[in-house]
Amino acid sequence: MAKTDYQSIDEYQNTLQEETKERLQSIRKAIHEIVPDVEEVISYQIPCFKFKGYLIYYSAYARHISLSYPYSKELLAKFESELKDLSVSKSAIQFPNNKPLPLDLIKGIVSFRVQENIQNEVAKSKKKK
Repeated sequence: MAKTDYQSIDEYQNTLQEETKERLQSIRKAIHEIVPDVEEVISYQIPCFKFKGYLIYYSAYARHISLSYPYSKELLAKFESELKDLSVSKSAIQFPNNKPLPLDLIKGIVSFRVQENIQNEVAKSKKKK
């Protein structure tokens, strides 16, 4: 595998085939719709979005797109029925490239992660007092 040193999400996505790039761009757009002031970064050489901490990562593979972050039990329970036909671990959800992206589900996951990060920030500020 070639060594990479991506500096931006655009740089990462521009290395991909057009169809994959479009799929990732639709996820990126959905994230920005939910969190207009989200920060885009590259972390672990894949796209990452930050809002009050790390929010979510995505990455492209030959057979799927992965949405990743260490997901809470609460998130996995809330979306259990929507996730049942997908490959899911504690840290990643895989969306097969041969199926349409479930953008409503992805938006729901991002919204849930935003609320988790807000709650974590509040809890941290209470501990400091």
